[in-house]
Amino acid sequence: MDGHESQGGKMIDQREDPANIGEQDINPDLFAHTMPADAVLTALGSSLHGLSQAEVAARFVRFGANELPKPETAGVSRLFLAQFLSPLIYVLLAAAAVSLLLSEFADAGFIFSVLVLNAIIGTVQEFHAQRSAEALRNMISTGAIVMRDGESFEVDAAELVPGDIVLLESGAKVPADIRLIQEYDLEVDESLLTGESLPVEKSTNNLLEKETPLADRINMLYSATLVNRGRGRGVVTATGSSTQVGRLAASMQSGDVAKPPLILRMEQFTLGIAMALGAAVLALAAVEIYNGTGWHEVFMISVALAVSAIPEGLPVALTVALAIGMNRMARRNVIVRRLVAVEALGSCTVIASDKTGTLTMNQLTARAVALPGMPAWQVSGDGNSPEGSVLNSGRPLDSNMIARLDDIVRAALLCNEGFFGRRNDEWVSHGDAVDVALLVLARKLGHSQSDMLGDCPLIASVPYESEFGYAATLHRLDDRYLVLVKGALERLLPMCEQMADQSGQRRLDAPLLESQLELMAGEGFRTLAFAHAFLPADSDIADFGREHLQGLTMLGLVGMIDPLRNEAKAAVEACHQAGIRACMITGDHPSTAFAIARELNLAAQPEQVVTGGQIRDAEVLGDVEVESLVRHANVFARVEPSQKVTIVRALQRAGHFVAVTGDGANDAPALNASHVGVAMGMRGTDVAKESADLVIADDNFASIVAGVEEGRIAYRNIRKVIFLLISTGAAELVLFFLSMAFGLPLPLTAVQLLWLNLVTNGIQDVALAFEPREGNEMQLPPRRPSEPIFNRMMVERTLISALVIGLLAFVTFQTLLAGGMDVDGARNSTLLLMVLFENVHAFNSRSESKSVLTHNPLVNPLLFFGTIIAQLIHISAMYVPGLNSVLDMQPVTLLQWLQLVPVALTILLVMELHKWARRSWPVSAAA
Repeated sequence: MDGHESQGGKMIDQREDPANIGEQDINPDLFAHTMPADAVLTALGSSLHGLSQAEVAARFVRFGANELPKPETAGVSRLFLAQFLSPLIYVLLAAAAVSLLLSEFADAGFIFSVLVLNAIIGTVQEFHAQRSAEALRNMISTGAIVMRDGESFEVDAAELVPGDIVLLESGAKVPADIRLIQEYDLEVDESLLTGESLPVEKSTNNLLEKETPLADRINMLYSATLVNRGRGRGVVTATGSSTQVGRLAASMQSGDVAKPPLILRMEQFTLGIAMALGAAVLALAAVEIYNGTGWHEVFMISVALAVSAIPEGLPVALTVALAIGMNRMARRNVIVRRLVAVEALGSCTVIASDKTGTLTMNQLTARAVALPGMPAWQVSGDGNSPEGSVLNSGRPLDSNMIARLDDIVRAALLCNEGFFGRRNDEWVSHGDAVDVALLVLARKLGHSQSDMLGDCPLIASVPYESEFGYAATLHRLDDRYLVLVKGALERLLPMCEQMADQSGQRRLDAPLLESQLELMAGEGFRTLAFAHAFLPADSDIADFGREHLQGLTMLGLVGMIDPLRNEAKAAVEACHQAGIRACMITGDHPSTAFAIARELNLAAQPEQVVTGGQIRDAEVLGDVEVESLVRHANVFARVEPSQKVTIVRALQRAGHFVAVTGDGANDAPALNASHVGVAMGMRGTDVAKESADLVIADDNFASIVAGVEEGRIAYRNIRKVIFLLISTGAAELVLFFLSMAFGLPLPLTAVQLLWLNLVTNGIQDVALAFEPREGNEMQLPPRRPSEPIFNRMMVERTLISALVIGLLAFVTFQTLLAGGMDVDGARNSTLLLMVLFENVHAFNSRSESKSVLTHNPLVNPLLFFGTIIAQLIHISAMYVPGLNSVLDMQPVTLLQWLQLVPVALTILLVMELHKWARRSWPVSAAA
C-alpha cells in the first residue's frame, strides 16, 4: 500500500526513517498491536517525552485534523425539493393538473405559485434551523492531555497527530487510536466499536497476532471508546478517518436520524387532526355534490379547504421553535445535544445538582493546614496565585514551624496529577481542582513539583478513583522507598497506625483527628488528609498497589474552600419561586455540605442533610424507606456515585420530573436514569457528556436555571404556534359548514382559500416561535409531565375563537348576499374579513393570559412587521391586474373598510374577555 496519501492520519511504516516522517508514505497494513511499545514509538518517530511543537505542526499539515468526515447535510436544493414530499402537496399538484386539463390556466398557475412560495418559506426556515444546530454541535469539543517537549498540555483532540503521547484517565473519551505504553487498572468500554457490553481490561506488554479481532486487542485503545476506570499512557497510531471508528463513519452517516419524541407526538397529533378535518371536508363535499355543485368546483374547494384547515406546516414550525430555543439556550451557556431536551428541561420539578463547580466556583484554595492535635494554621491568598503565606493567628510562621509542614507539602506535591507553573510569563494550571490547590499551597511555601520529583523520582502510583476515595504514589528516596497517600480522612484512618506530633510521632488517635475534621468541616472547609510510610530498599514493590497501603503515619489535614458562585444563591431562589426543588449532592463531609447549603438557603438544620450511609441503610429496608428519607431532604452528603441513581429513582417514584447534573464517568448512570441529564462542559468527562441531553458550557447552576426558563419559553411558543394553526383552520371549517347548512353558495373559492392560508399562516406561525419571554415563566409551578399540549385551556380558546371568527364571517357573507351584492363581491369582502380576522388573531396567540394591550408588539418585530406586510400584500393584490382576476378580488370602498375592521377586532375583544375571566376565576389548565 506504499504511495498512498493520508486521509486524516494513518500509521507510519516502521521500516521508514523516522527523521523523514513528514515525507514518508503511509502503511495502513502495519498493526501496532503486533509490536512492542518501544518499537511502535520508534516507528512513529516519537518518545516518552512526546513530539516537539515544530514536529506536531509539520505532522498536522501532513495528516490533517483528527476528525471524522462531517455528516452530509442537505443543501438548499434538496431542502427545497423535500418541501414537496407531502401527501397534501400531492393532492394540490393533482388539483393543479385537473385545472390544466380543464383549461383553468389561471387557477393552475396560482396553485403552482402557492406551492413554490410555500416551499421557499419552508426551505429558508429549515436551512437556518439546520445551520443553527450544526453551530451548536460544534461548540462541544473533546479535549486530550498530551506530552509535548516533555511537558503536559491540554489540547483539542482535533489537534492530535500520529506520534503524540496521550495521557488518559477515568471518564475520558479515547481521542484517537492508541498503542498503550503504560497502564494502571485500565478498563475501557468498547461497546460502540465492538458491540461487547462488558468493559475490557487493558494490558501493555501483550504482543498479539495480526488477525486478532478488535475486541481482543488488549494493548490498543480505539477512538471514541470510553475509559471506565484507571489510567493509561499511549502513543497515537491513527487519527481521523484512518481510525477504526473512522472506517465505520460512512455506514453511520447513511442511517436516518431519529426524530425527537416531542416531534413524533406532534406529528401524531397533526395526523389525528388531519383525519378529523379530512372527514369533515369529505362530508362537506358530499353535501355540495348532492346540492348540485359541479364536481370540479367541489374537488377544488375540498382540496383547498383541507390544505387550509390541516396544519401541515406544524412539524416544521415546531422544529424551528425548538431550534430557536437551542440558540437561546446556547447564548445562556446551555448547549443542547438532543433537540427534545429544549422542552424537557422546562418541565423538570427537581434539579439534583453537583456542588463543586456548579454551585461553587471550582477554584479550590487551601485556606487551613492542621497538624494532628494542633489548632489549624491559616493560609492567605486566593485562587490560582502563588502569592500568600501560612499564618498562625494572623502572624507568619517562623522557620521551625514551616519545617514541620515539609512532610505534608511533599505529599501534596508528589501525590498529585495536576500542573501549576509559568508559561508565557503567566501562571497556568490544569488538572483536578484539588491537585491544583495543593500545588499552589506548596508554591506559597517555596516548593515546586519538578524540584521535588528530582529528589524523589516516581516509581509507581495508585490513581484517585471516587469509589476508593484516595490516591497513592511510590517514590525512591535515597536508599529506601517513600509511600505517600492523600484522601478522605475516614478512608486513610484504617491504613494508619501512627500520627505526627510536635515531638515526632505517636500512636494514632482517631477520635482526635475526627474532631479536628468536624471543626474544619463546620467552617465550610473541604478537608483532605495526608499520610506517608517508608519502606526498606529490599521491599517487594514490583506490583505496588492498594495492599501496600498499611502501617502509615498520619501527617495532618489541609482545609480547602471553594467559594459559592455569585449567582448561585439567586438561582436557587429562582428555583424556589418556580416551584422547582433544588437539591445538592456532594461527596463532601456532612458538616461542610450543611455549611454551604445553609448559605444557599437549601437547609436550615443539620437534620436536613442525608448521608450516603443513611441511604445505604435505607436501601436494605426497601424502596419505601428510601423514598421517606429522600422526600424532604435537599442536601445529600458523602454520597457514592451509585447512590446518586438511588436518589434519582426515589424522586421519580415520588412523581417528580428530575434533571440531574454530573461531570464524572461515575455520574453517567444517574444522567441516563434522569429525565434530563445535564453534563458539565468545562470539567465534565466525555463519558458524562455522551450520557447527557444538555451540556452546561460554564458549569454554573445559574445557567441550568436559565435553561429551565428557556425551556418553558420554548414550550409556550410551541403552544402558541399550535393554537394559531388549529384555531384558524377550525374557523374556516365553521364558515363553510354554516354556509352549507343554510344553503348559501360556498363563501370562498379554492384559490381564495389557498391565498388566505398563504397570507395568514405563511410567516405568522413561525414568527410566534420567536416570541420572547413573557416575564412570569419562573413564577409559575412546573406543569405535570403527563399534561397534554392540547389541554383544557387550549380547547377553550380554540372553540371560542373558531366559533366567533366562523360565525361572524358567515353572518357578514349572508348579510352581503341578502343586501343584493353578487356572490363574487360577497366573497371578496368575506375573504378580506377572514384575512383581517386571522392576522388580528395572530396577536391573540402571543399569550394565553397576558393582555394584547400590555404586550409590546415590537418585542417580536418578525411577527409585527410580518403580519403588516402580509396584510399589505393582500391589499395590493386587489389592485394588481391579473392577480386580482385569478383571485376574484377587487378593491373595496372606504365604507366597507369601516364596516369590516370593527368586525375583525371583535375577536380581539372576545379573547381579551376570556383572558380576563381566566385571571379572575382561574381553573386548572390541565383539567
